[in-house]
Amino acid sequence: MSAASFQIDVPDTVLARARRGEIGALEQIYRAFERPSYTLALRMLGDADHARETVHDAMLHLLERIGQFRGDAPFWGWLRQIVVNQALMRLRKERGMVLEELPDDDTSEGHAPPPWAFADARRLEQALGHLPALTRSVLWLYHVEEYTHQEIAQMTGKSVSFSKSQVARGSSRLRALLEPEQEAAPCLTATAH
Repeated sequence: MSAASFQIDVPDTVLARARRGEIGALEQIYRAFERPSYTLALRMLGDADHARETVHDAMLHLLERIGQFRGDAPFWGWLRQIVVNQALMRLRKERGMVLEELPDDDTSEGHAPPPWAFADARRLEQALGHLPALTRSVLWLYHVEEYTHQEIAQMTGKSVSFSKSQVARGSSRLRALLEPEQEAAPCLTATAH
């Protein structure tokens, strides 16, 4: 899943019909973006129920604000930002989630490939579940959705250095969680016959 999954072209005629409130056009938009919206929310929040609620909230927000879409940027980018904002608002509402960050003693990531580059989906899912919600969200926004540190800082209300440190520390922690477990070497003993 990447930012490209959101890059769905919506014809101008469908957008015009949606702005007029036509249910069919709004449903067409919902169906096209339901899956990428859910995946983004799930990766940021780490909880299927919260992700579904976030998609619902984002689509309601879309219904209310579709008339404000000016068309100076791609529609998919505008909608993706609504989903991100709704997910971040949910993180802020959840008591304690937004305060949870990785400790300063984690090492920085350097220039290594993203931690999930060689991980299977099940292990990645488990490892992401072990990260604090805010760290997981920042990692996903940076590495997968391709937001800049400046954009993440603006969205989270934190500094650019906060975003950078969460990416570095979160990547390091994720990499450690994804390292294959060291299997004990079989014990070879000589037996006398």
